Amino acid sequence: MTWLKSRITKKLVIGLIVAVVAIVWLVNARAGGQAAKFETATVARKDLAQAVSASGKVKAQEQVDLKFQTSGLLTWVGVEEGDRVKKWQAIAKLDTRELQKTLEKYLIDYSGQRNDFEETWRVTYGGKRPEQALTDTVKRILEKNQWDLQKAVLDVELKDLAVRLATLTTPIDGIVTHIDTPYAGINITPATAVFSVANPKAMLFKANIDEADVTKVKEGQEATVALDAFPEEKFTGKISKVNFEAITTKGGGTAFVTEVLLPENTDLRFKIGLNGEMEVATAKRENVLVVPSEAVYAKNGTNYVKVLADDKVSEVAVTTGLETDQEIEILTGLTSGQKVITSEKK
Repeated sequence: MTWLKSRITKKLVIGLIVAVVAIVWLVNARAGGQAAKFETATVARKDLAQAVSASGKVKAQEQVDLKFQTSGLLTWVGVEEGDRVKKWQAIAKLDTRELQKTLEKYLIDYSGQRNDFEETWRVTYGGKRPEQALTDTVKRILEKNQWDLQKAVLDVELKDLAVRLATLTTPIDGIVTHIDTPYAGINITPATAVFSVANPKAMLFKANIDEADVTKVKEGQEATVALDAFPEEKFTGKISKVNFEAITTKGGGTAFVTEVLLPENTDLRFKIGLNGEMEVATAKRENVLVVPSEAVYAKNGTNYVKVLADDKVSEVAVTTGLETDQEIEILTGLTSGQKVITSEKK
């Protein structure tokens, strides 16, 4: 009998505990109401800025790839990668022995042609110019001699130019950043002996702006550049160029190359190839009402938000203004401090 009473008592206790838990859960659920079902955000006033961003790399504003115009034996290389060079400094040279001999040959040909011309002009025809010739035949002979002499002069000038072009010079001040063939004694072609020189004084950040955003950026706008190499710093510059012609990106999209002129590179901290991201503020609003982007939705051509007040959800039409990736300006329909629903709790 005692055993039976004990068992009944345990069942009553368990039942009472279950009832209490259920009552507590029900009270809490009712107390939470609609607020327990949704994620919300508070309508607040703040400054809002719309921006365009793009990834890119640091480049030199002045950068050249130098090549010989002809193939030949590379006989002298006067620089190494990392060397500083001055404008018009010689940096490499081809073997000019054959060119020199050819030039000498054409100089001899010119001398002979000059003698023939003077003999024909002075001795045979009395020093007359072609337009002074008494007959058409004499005129043609004098003109032909003059043309032959001019051709000989041009041949000499071309061979002299070939000798001078066998020495490679840099057209800018800068640093040698790359040499294809750094050693003399090798036969090269223009494609296998490239010398790259970059001027480190003026550096650019070059990025590809998507076609959807290119109308928002213009030359002269201020841009902020964040480089991976300097995570604690941001650099301010101005857009120096927005290309008129589009390019196709690796992903198949359409973009426009945009350049930002970086601050003076006195300590050479900006190096070619540094990765980073640029951001251009395209519009700003001060002290405006703002809600998260996910709070606004469109229906029948009108924008709405759902407002939570007094444990009730109501749909409110709103007029929106400036939009960013995360927030939207509210022009009409809401007041500061209201709660808007951003999503439903899972």
